[in-house]
Amino acid sequence: MNVRTAEFVSPKHPDKICDQIADSILDAYLKKDEYSRTAIEVMGGHNLIVILGEVKSTKDVKEIPIRKIIESIVGNNFNINIHLEEQSPEISRGVDIGGAGDQGIMVGYACNETKNHMPLEYELARDLCRRIYEKYPYDGKTQVTLEGNRVLKVVASFQNVKTAELKDLVKSIIKSEEYIINPGGDWKIGGFEADSGLTGRKLVVDSYGPGVLVGGGSFSGKDATKVDRSGAYMARKIAVDYLKKYKAQEVLVKLAYAIGQEEPLMKSVIIDGQEEEIKGYDLRPNGIIKLLDLRKPIYAQTSQWGHFGNGFKWDC
Repeated sequence: MNVRTAEFVSPKHPDKICDQIADSILDAYLKKDEYSRTAIEVMGGHNLIVILGEVKSTKDVKEIPIRKIIESIVGNNFNINIHLEEQSPEISRGVDIGGAGDQGIMVGYACNETKNHMPLEYELARDLCRRIYEKYPYDGKTQVTLEGNRVLKVVASFQNVKTAELKDLVKSIIKSEEYIINPGGDWKIGGFEADSGLTGRKLVVDSYGPGVLVGGGSFSGKDATKVDRSGAYMARKIAVDYLKKYKAQEVLVKLAYAIGQEEPLMKSVIIDGQEEEIKGYDLRPNGIIKLLDLRKPIYAQTSQWGHFGNGFKWDC
């Protein structure tokens, strides 16, 4: 029995709010200095937002409109604590010579189940969440369970919408044997008012869903010298390329890096169960950055609806 489940969350979920703030700050730095390096963490909730991390840039933090960024995303009813320090020179020295900004393992995936090469259960959960959000732009979650390609169960829980209305909308979007709608009852308190959030806590939602392993490093708030992000994007690019080249069912790519070193320690691709070494790609951090044009302020848009399968350069 092939039963698979995936979930998705709306941009007003507390964790995704934090991701958006972190990536919007990154974009603001890149607009002023495309070589900015950032490792920004955001925690928020209950009238408090904390911005914490390390930055290396020609621009001082005072030149970055952090409070305006936060206000544009969640309003101005928050105490804001900003604590951004200079990147450690011991980390910086390895990046200065073209090495990876950290050690880590990155995973890329592509399959032929959907037009955008994403797992079907993930894509159904994301599409449902996105379409509900278009009508009810609030905090919310969706979840889809499949057996094969048959939809067994659909869960949707959204703020500021009555259960009956939400159920009618969900039924018009996706056919399922069972619908579980607002299982905790109608709710009006959401986002930072209801719960706290943290950057990187929705890594599986950001990636491919629970059916595909993750490397472990989160994306948001990190510039492209951090291979947690750029390596994962490159792994997706390679997976899509191999899927098309071999007309495969699914492709899994695995990369691994050591801090300060240019070349990956591991570079393998598994094509329909057969493992091969990846060839023909510049997998050095600067090579990835150049190929995928990762010094541009493109990151806020990645933080809302997932980092893969949305037509980004690494999806093509």
